[in-house]
Amino acid sequence: MTAHLYFVAPGTLREQMRPEEPVVLGGDEGRHAVTVKRMAVGEEILLADGEGLLAHCVVASTVKSELTALVQTVEREERPAVTFTLVQALAKGDRDLQALEAATELGVDRVVPWQAERSIVQWKVERAAKAHRKWVAQAEAATKQSRQATPPVVDELAAKQTVVRLVEESALTLVLHGDAEVGLSDVTLPDAGDVVLVVGPEGGITPGELDAFAAAGATSVRMGRTVLRSSSAGPAALAALFARSRWS
Repeated sequence: MTAHLYFVAPGTLREQMRPEEPVVLGGDEGRHAVTVKRMAVGEEILLADGEGLLAHCVVASTVKSELTALVQTVEREERPAVTFTLVQALAKGDRDLQALEAATELGVDRVVPWQAERSIVQWKVERAAKAHRKWVAQAEAATKQSRQATPPVVDELAAKQTVVRLVEESALTLVLHGDAEVGLSDVTLPDAGDVVLVVGPEGGITPGELDAFAAAGATSVRMGRTVLRSSSAGPAALAALFARSRWS
């Protein structure tokens, strides 16, 4: 079984840590490791700082709601030359959160919640902060589950113009759309820069939104004959692109 992963504060880990150097895991993470997972002395554990460092450790002691682990090795997850951003429209039934979770497990670098014109779900001012925290927590949980050292950046809620700016700044933007003439498999990925994937809500992306993104440089692409839900379209596209890049 793969060792469980927990986050420590940035600065806790260093690339040049000596073997058997102790690290204390406290707070909510330590409490979960000791009282929920019941980590025991001698078990392997992974500690990450959320900024790319991943330490392979062995539990040395546990006390109430914290544990001390001894570092065995430390490695750094290098930032890839090509990064991937998922612009995910808000969707009902937590399908947007499902997309976030799966995309994080696959290794997406950034997720942007998007208030699309046809999104049924609305992040009103009074609930926007709480909803954003929920997305961040979901991303962190999926990062730990998939044993990655760095969670994706989760932006604040974006409107159309914010997405347009992302398109303009990207190396490549692909808008997933069932009526597109270009297939996802026909797209050539850049050697560097950010690749942005835009996924609409249940009702689809409006013509006005499509025109705005196209004017900013986006390309609409289709993913075969089947119609995918908002929860699965983004992760499916990421997997297809990763198979041609990061996984090859």
